[in-house]
Amino acid sequence: MTQRLPFPPYPWHDAFVAPARPRSEVWRTVLGAAVILLLYIASLQLLAGFYVSRYGAFMGSFLFNQMALGRSPAEMLVLLFSFIGMAAAAVIVVRLLHSRNALGLTGPWPRQALADFLRVAGALTAFNLAAVLLPLASGELVRNPDLPWGSFIAALPFGLLGILVQTGAEEMVFRGYLQQQLAARFRSPLVWMGVPSALFAMGHYDSILWGDNTVAVMAWTAVFGIFAADLTARTGHLGAAIGFHFANNVTAMLLASIRGPMDGLALWVLPIDPASEATVMILAVDLMSLIVAWLLARLALRL
Repeated sequence: MTQRLPFPPYPWHDAFVAPARPRSEVWRTVLGAAVILLLYIASLQLLAGFYVSRYGAFMGSFLFNQMALGRSPAEMLVLLFSFIGMAAAAVIVVRLLHSRNALGLTGPWPRQALADFLRVAGALTAFNLAAVLLPLASGELVRNPDLPWGSFIAALPFGLLGILVQTGAEEMVFRGYLQQQLAARFRSPLVWMGVPSALFAMGHYDSILWGDNTVAVMAWTAVFGIFAADLTARTGHLGAAIGFHFANNVTAMLLASIRGPMDGLALWVLPIDPASEATVMILAVDLMSLIVAWLLARLALRL
């Protein structure tokens, strides 16, 4: 049975999925996803326990909650590196529940994955830098008053590494583990592309922060997940998807962020309420930019 439009043939996807085929039962995948979530939560609880043991119950809880907000460079860096727990959880589940090499999560061609990561991350970072110039020139973006130039430069290499950890961990779980396991069981891209993207969007649910814009934010995130899944299927590895995700988050976390949570490393901020109507317009513009970024990534990969 051939794959129908609008999806392309994805000739490299079979090799990416192959390691998951021997143990691709639905119950095993559902259990694996649940265990990854529980292990990741457990890693965050260990971090919270460290804060409490080091600073006492009240101050430790306060510092941990501040870390989750990411309003300072130190808090943001701890938040980004906390995703090591997510990556470790995926590795543990793949090894123990599926009895396969965890390196298979990234695909069968590590050198090509690295090369494609650099191509996509480089091209899209340049595009995003250019895209920031217009709102910067118009005065919509303002310098982050809590982040002097010296602090930004000092934190920059750690921020880049932290974003690589965070985006790499999320791609390992959503476009690695989930996409492989579901594609090994179901032929339709509506399943192996749609389900992980929907779960990825649900992971970004925050009605307290986004208010009435929550559904729009989740929809944008789902589209992002679909594009990342498409790049993974086209290339047969995670390199391009990680590069796509990395370039997006470098822009959103290090260059221009909405003023509020997770702006601790951002050089410029947009001083609006995330729950305001203005955010919807920003999301609409960002959606157009996202589509262009996906096309640029394919151009850089010659796909």
